Amino acid sequence: MLIDANLVAAAKRSMDFLPRGEAIEARRLNAVIRAPVKFLKKPQIDLAKGADRELIVAALALTADDDPRAAVGFWKGGLSEAFPAEDHSSVWLILAMNGAYRHVPEALDWFGEAGNVALTDEQLAWRARIALRAEKWAEVRSSIERMSPLAKNDPAWIYWYGRAERELGSPLEAEGYFERIAGEHHFYGRLAAEELGVSLRIPSRAPLPTEEEIAEVAAIPGLKRALALYRVDMRTEATKEWLWTIRGMDDRRLLAAAELARRNEAWDRAISTADRTVLAHNFYVRYLAPYREVLAEKARARDLDEPWVLGLVRQESRFITGAKSAAGATGLMQVMRPTARWVAQRMRMRNFSWTRLSDPEFNAAVGTYYLKHVLNQSDGSPVLAAAAYNAGPTRARLWRGTAPVEGAIFAETIPFGETRDYVKKVMANTVYYAAVLGITPTPLKTRLGTVTPRRSAEGVVAMQGEPVVR
Repeated sequence: MLIDANLVAAAKRSMDFLPRGEAIEARRLNAVIRAPVKFLKKPQIDLAKGADRELIVAALALTADDDPRAAVGFWKGGLSEAFPAEDHSSVWLILAMNGAYRHVPEALDWFGEAGNVALTDEQLAWRARIALRAEKWAEVRSSIERMSPLAKNDPAWIYWYGRAERELGSPLEAEGYFERIAGEHHFYGRLAAEELGVSLRIPSRAPLPTEEEIAEVAAIPGLKRALALYRVDMRTEATKEWLWTIRGMDDRRLLAAAELARRNEAWDRAISTADRTVLAHNFYVRYLAPYREVLAEKARARDLDEPWVLGLVRQESRFITGAKSAAGATGLMQVMRPTARWVAQRMRMRNFSWTRLSDPEFNAAVGTYYLKHVLNQSDGSPVLAAAAYNAGPTRARLWRGTAPVEGAIFAETIPFGETRDYVKKVMANTVYYAAVLGITPTPLKTRLGTVTPRRSAEGVVAMQGEPVVR
């Protein structure tokens, strides 16, 4: 299980806690980790021993991580016959999950090979996702039906269950599912509303907080401490203090706190605090656009859609010019140093310096240049380009598959949870920014479009000189 979860170091350490005779020798485990396919071709083991069978499972998991079909070939080529029947299901699930992550259509059949064992919500989610890729709607529906009550009430699975019902000839039942989430302001809420023919309308702006309400929240010790910490650039500590303090606030106090943050140019806190309101809203704070003039100018220069650029920046940095990620991404558009150097060379910039990445204009120039580059490489698909911007172009090209994929299905089947969430939020942000800015609305489903198949050999080798961004 640890090997399958890519926790190789933990798998090695776990051997120290097993009784003598059950632990796998470090030498043999290392040999499997270094060359799992070589091990599977000539496994010098005794399959009557549990430890040796564990080595086979580890090698299969590692092989499936790179080539699920090859792993299945080894398993069906005689190895399965040496395993007890009760072990077959767990091995098939390892193979099926790896196949689903890599969008191998046969993975749906591999889930079937596991038999009638109870699947976890995560396994059922990936069974549903690979069924979505194959447009096998009955399997999508059955996967969601088997989820726990908590999982099946996630907006994603409410939406896809509705889609499955509609595709399977039950439009009235589908509408009932769409209606459950159509009033919610997120990716699947918007898609559900569009299925019902409901256009996006920004909620009426609640009365602005009075000066007395703002003064009241400004006097709260926790918010005073948070703002003081922001001023000395202790953002992590400031954010924790802020989040702890606004717990349990009603909508009026949240809006007052959001306005306090906006006045202090704590853009991230203003946006996130306004995002928490339940009944009384201010979407003009929820979708703030600091540095709009700079970003709009750079977007126009690169022929990029302004709401899309703002939606991406909102997700990347919440408009904090000094934002830095653990990986080293910096500034409004969270540009990595290798990316900045690559863009600077392409643009023939003079006096390039890393320190300029915190400058809004420079960061926007570099970020929009790179965003346009990945959009061009994505055949103009904003959903694919957003995935490429977050996870890297090579990964995004691999995720395109060999057949056209509906944009919403592409987003839901992205293997990386962080990138999957990122793409959904960027695309939802885009439609809300367009509405807030009074730009002619384009439905979310239209923006998502269709992701075309990758071309031959695309995604196998990164383009020469292309930067690694995440």
